[in-house]
Amino acid sequence: MNTNLTQKLSQPIVEKVAIVGAGLGGLAAAIALKSQGIDVQVYEKAQEFRPVGTGLGLAPNGLSSLDAIAPGIVETLKTSGCEVHHTVLKNIRGETIRANASKYLEQYGQPLLTIWWYRLQQVLASRLPSDIIHLNHRCIGFEQDENGVEIHLDGEKSVYADLLIGADGVNSVIRETLFGEGKPNYIGSMCWRAVIKYHHELFNDYELVFVKGNQQFMYLLNVGGGYTSWISRKFSPDYSLSHSADEVKSCILHELADWDESFRAVVEATPAEQIWEGPICDRPPLNQWSQNRVTLLGDAAHPMAPAMGQGANTTFEDAYELRECFADSTNFQEALTTYEQRRIERTKIIQARSALGEMRYYDINTEVSNGQQEQQMSLNNDFHKWLYDYKPSVTN
Repeated sequence: MNTNLTQKLSQPIVEKVAIVGAGLGGLAAAIALKSQGIDVQVYEKAQEFRPVGTGLGLAPNGLSSLDAIAPGIVETLKTSGCEVHHTVLKNIRGETIRANASKYLEQYGQPLLTIWWYRLQQVLASRLPSDIIHLNHRCIGFEQDENGVEIHLDGEKSVYADLLIGADGVNSVIRETLFGEGKPNYIGSMCWRAVIKYHHELFNDYELVFVKGNQQFMYLLNVGGGYTSWISRKFSPDYSLSHSADEVKSCILHELADWDESFRAVVEATPAEQIWEGPICDRPPLNQWSQNRVTLLGDAAHPMAPAMGQGANTTFEDAYELRECFADSTNFQEALTTYEQRRIERTKIIQARSALGEMRYYDINTEVSNGQQEQQMSLNNDFHKWLYDYKPSVTN
């Protein structure tokens, strides 16, 4: 038994894996597979790591997965982000509707952390040798045969690998080459967001603030280090993008015209060029993520609406499960088949609940009977337990 285990550890089922995308999923997968002794190379189209992205919530299922692939990382993230102890729901006039103490740690063994996407990317990148991350390498397609994958990069360059992982997001080149679906699906929700150095007065009492308007809402997240992430979304059956940064800022301030000054102030303090404006999109679930020597991970595999904050968390589950499948399988085909079996059904459910949750944010007909309310709460409790109780089995 021990001899087999040693043999398995010293002889990975593939020697070289190429990952397209150095976002959260690509870096987490690289950490996970490198720990198996695999030569991993990550190719990223961005010319440099820049302070971009939004604030996000790391829930127990994501943190447990991260800690399994990079032991000790959760402690680092607690100092890089913000542990959520108290949340508040307000109306647009600034009146408190409900305040809650966070129960994640007691219920699921991990807290809820809010962190800036960029800072999380930096923490993950710091766990890898810098020479395996290749910036300014845009993937434009690939070809594969029974011996390996040739990945085509911009500038007539090519690299070879035994296996290719597409971790290149909702507009994945790898997914499009495999399945040819075209553009993602706009789900009727427009978004404006930014992260800035700003201490909101509400952060003296709460780490996460949710403000509900009429078919419109805003999140204020303390993401640590004196930074605030603000995110505003609005129901919009159609969308058109602004033509300039100044227009984007005018647009969101116009949307918040009737809101309390403390909510408008954080937007007013944001330089126009730092505000991201865009549609919220997903894609239909796939019944398979892999073809021969190519597979998908994270948003490339299961892009979802952000309503449940599960995009990054399910991506970290993917990276952990992929590592386990590589460790437990005798060849890469078996590993990828098992990976799909473990991941596709779970992520389909989360994708569907996320799309539903996004539209529930905007539901103005919320009056339901007490019986329906209790039934809904019971279903939600069961779902949250299933979602957050996901626990990797850590074997050293």
